[in-house]
Amino acid sequence: MTVTAVNHFTILTDNLPATLEFYEEHLNLKPGARPPFTFPGAWLYADGGKGKDPILHIVAGVAKERLVKGVLDHMAFSGKGLNGAVAKLKARNVKFDLRRLPEYGTWQLFFFDPNNARVEIDFDKSEAGPAAAPAGVAGAAQM
Repeated sequence: MTVTAVNHFTILTDNLPATLEFYEEHLNLKPGARPPFTFPGAWLYADGGKGKDPILHIVAGVAKERLVKGVLDHMAFSGKGLNGAVAKLKARNVKFDLRRLPEYGTWQLFFFDPNNARVEIDFDKSEAGPAAAPAGVAGAAQM
């Protein structure tokens, strides 16, 4: 047996509508087909819901006290449109941390969802960074 790819992440929430809105707005993930489980939730698909497989599962109806950070530090996605993503986070007053990988140049954008799950989006080094984070800067934080 060998692993060939990441299939999906699962997060827990006490507020499904806010979680769905957050992931649609900031990652363009939309709900799609999901088995008829006996518990509430959603499966989110990439590419505005056109993706072939769900990449984020949400289990809803979880008590707030169960929404604690565990051993998983964050979930990472590849993205396009760095400046648009940063502008959207700023417009919604979502705190974020923008870094540039030394030597590689990849942009890493970190922020938290409404359930305190840490999200990372990686952007190609060829994308122009925001004015507040000029090229070559190892990190430009707003957290």
